[in-house]
Amino acid sequence: MFDAVSLPETDQILRLMAIYAADDRPMKVDLGIGVYRTPDGRTPVMAAVKQAEQRIWQNQDTKSYVGLAGDPAFHGAMRDLVLADAVPAGRVAAAAAPGGTGAIRQILEMTKRLTPDAAVWLSDPTWPNHSSIARYLGLTIRNYRYYDAETGGLDRAGMMADLSAAAPGDLVLLHACCHNPTGVELGLQDWQAIGATLQTTGAIPFIDMAYQGFGNSLEDDAAGTRLLAGMLPETLIAASCSKNFGLYRDRVGIAIAVTSDETAQGAAQAMLAYFNRQNYSFPPDHGARVVETILGDPILTDVWRTELRGMRDGMNATRAALAEALRTETGSDRFGFLGSHRGMFSLIGATPEQVDRLREEHAIYVVRDGRMNVAGLTPDAIPHVARAMAEVLA
Repeated sequence: MFDAVSLPETDQILRLMAIYAADDRPMKVDLGIGVYRTPDGRTPVMAAVKQAEQRIWQNQDTKSYVGLAGDPAFHGAMRDLVLADAVPAGRVAAAAAPGGTGAIRQILEMTKRLTPDAAVWLSDPTWPNHSSIARYLGLTIRNYRYYDAETGGLDRAGMMADLSAAAPGDLVLLHACCHNPTGVELGLQDWQAIGATLQTTGAIPFIDMAYQGFGNSLEDDAAGTRLLAGMLPETLIAASCSKNFGLYRDRVGIAIAVTSDETAQGAAQAMLAYFNRQNYSFPPDHGARVVETILGDPILTDVWRTELRGMRDGMNATRAALAEALRTETGSDRFGFLGSHRGMFSLIGATPEQVDRLREEHAIYVVRDGRMNVAGLTPDAIPHVARAMAEVLA
């Protein structure tokens, strides 16, 4: 079976991780892999998670299966967190999945089965797993403009022009708060305009939400998603708890389908459970149980919200500090956009050759397209990174 196999291309982030691990320079800085880090470089277990796990350990009396779609209580907790009262609960189908990527895979596989001729519209740029999964499933991929490299902002006119060409039944993949790899956010007016366009074209929004609470607040960060769900008959959502609950290795995700009515909800729920059965039968429960426990207890919810606010404020402060350090080093506001972006990521405008120089000459590790994980910066590293960027990107 394996004698003549053609090896798949190694993921660029995993390749970068291996090179970083082998680098013995003491001043090396990892701004590649997308995990949150504290100012001292740790990715800690959140206090609310530890308390929830303690409670589960004390009270849980079985490890039996919970159902093909996962625990309905987890579905309800996540529905309330993501959608609040934007749509009636009777229109919402859901299934737990191993991480946000697992939820993306389930939704795209369901699309391939139910509407095989639908195209999937992806922003330029997007995350590699979006195009990789869609291509693997044999779905047609279309791209829409998103990032304006000249301004470091949104190419609003290009985006709307491209999305107006989507056909009925096509999926338009949108990044919720803090999730586009460029760091550029959609404002509420942009979400409104996209919703109006989708009402005209009949295309279906597919929202990838991995950072709720990392932007401005849990409510503000979900406003665009809730707006589209309320405007349109159908909305698909892949949500992850890896970042905002710090449950990276526990793989906690959910696929959500907002349907036109309760009859369609029943069909969507059955299909989501069916695709879980075909891929991994029963989804993992421990991380989902942690999330459900936190969101189901007001005291734990307050603890979690406070921790999340601290993470958010820390990242925004790091952005402001890096933008100011670059302003000092360059004598210009060329990198001012870094201070206005939100979340963990931003494109710094580096070419692949400049990315190589940052790594080889300064031990600064950035993904080859110039995407930086701002949460990887410690206060001590900011002056070093700013000097290197001013030199290499001059």
